[in-house]
Amino acid sequence: MNYSSLKIGLFIPCYVDQFYPQVGIATLELLEKLGCTVTFPLNQTCCGQPMANSGFEHLTKSCDKLFYDLFADCDYIVSPSGSCVLHIKEHLKVEEKPAESKMLRKRVYELVEFIIDILKVDSIEAEFPYRVGLHQGCHGQRGLHLSQMSELNAAPFSKPVSLLKKVKGLELTELDRADECCGFGGTFCVSEEAVSVKMGKDRVADHIRHHAQYITGSDMSCLLHLEGILKRRNSDVKVMHIAEILNSAVKKVPAPMI
Repeated sequence: MNYSSLKIGLFIPCYVDQFYPQVGIATLELLEKLGCTVTFPLNQTCCGQPMANSGFEHLTKSCDKLFYDLFADCDYIVSPSGSCVLHIKEHLKVEEKPAESKMLRKRVYELVEFIIDILKVDSIEAEFPYRVGLHQGCHGQRGLHLSQMSELNAAPFSKPVSLLKKVKGLELTELDRADECCGFGGTFCVSEEAVSVKMGKDRVADHIRHHAQYITGSDMSCLLHLEGILKRRNSDVKVMHIAEILNSAVKKVPAPMI
């Protein structure tokens, strides 16, 4: 299929827009490199997940309607955030348009699953000569099934790993607990701060113990949490969204001090 003829809506979560705009830019550039025609509705805002996580889903109706109005005419909606995508997939509903809302939810994809499942990309023109630890966020792994959970007696797979292995020079580090939660959990990190921080420290320690120079993942919310812990311990390990790595060239990426 010629995906340049399709309209791909780029959904950038509010926290990415405010704190990590480079992730949104990398996602746009990557999709265009892969042959997609991408549109970015300027009026988009929060998907409503923070309110829903805090028990106020009934207050997200205006978020749902705005999302629907902005993206209803798109063939696919793609986002570099598994948690926001999962929220939209499971909860978006415009009361006046229940059937149309259901159809829209089916067209929403996290970036990695879109590249693997829809574009079916078998090569990536990227180079990143560093040791990288992959953090597989819970929403992506357990909600969107981007990778198999290690506690299950089932054949292993990981869509993020399959893409990272296509990047020239990149060395994936083996972790002791490959799919352990980082502790962010949306508003959990506010309501259970001490537990959240301890989980994050354990996750960071696993990557440092295995000499990762970068920690990557498909959900910037998890990486935001881990980045805060890394900075507080003055670590030289950096976080970088998988979109930035897949869109990278050596000359654009600063080498971390190790």
